Amino acid sequence: KKKNINITSINYLSYFIFGINLRIIKIRIFLWQKKSMIEREKKRIKLNNKYTPKRNTLLQAYRQTEDFQSRLDIHSKIQKLPRNSAKNRIRNRCWKTGRPRGFYRDFGVSRHVLREMAHSCLLPGVTKSSW
Repeated sequence: KKKNINITSINYLSYFIFGINLRIIKIRIFLWQKKSMIEREKKRIKLNNKYTPKRNTLLQAYRQTEDFQSRLDIHSKIQKLPRNSAKNRIRNRCWKTGRPRGFYRDFGVSRHVLREMAHSCLLPGVTKSSW
């Protein structure tokens, strides 16, 4: 399978070993998330936007009723809604790489991209810590 590769920067490192100049190429690569996963997330967001009002009204009715049988009926209606329409099924993803893990909400990026952007001075107020 082919993976989408984005080469963000190429660094050349020079080393002198036994009087010989060796040039090593250091490539930083971001693997983009699979296209199908991104489309699945878009579908979940679309379903969530469609069914949120209906889900909220059913949940409000569920909380207000005290009759056990009517609560069961409302609960069965909630269960009949599509699973992917629930808010907790949506995964936060990095806007640059699509990475779902190591996500920073304040910036909307993953930890790898956050580090690169901070070193490039693209994030105002973010400095490298030292102690």
